[in-house]
Amino acid sequence: MHFNVYMDDQTGQQLTDVAQQSGQTRNALIRCAVQDWLARRNKPQWPDVVMRFTGMEDMPPFEIGRDELKPPSTDPLA
Repeated sequence: MHFNVYMDDQTGQQLTDVAQQSGQTRNALIRCAVQDWLARRNKPQWPDVVMRFTGMEDMPPFEIGRDELKPPSTDPLA
């Protein structure tokens, strides 16, 4: 499938520069960017009601007990 994409001069020049630096074509970069955008767009997202949730007044915040936690005996990322 073929499309024409029109960009302002600055964006077009940035795309050309990145294409030259990466060794890829502008079309390949645009195709990859659109694929990434579509993949992110279709991912499930938290509902607004969850994102607006700030906690419950009668429940202490989770972080209140952070000082009581013991450090790990070994580094799990080592």
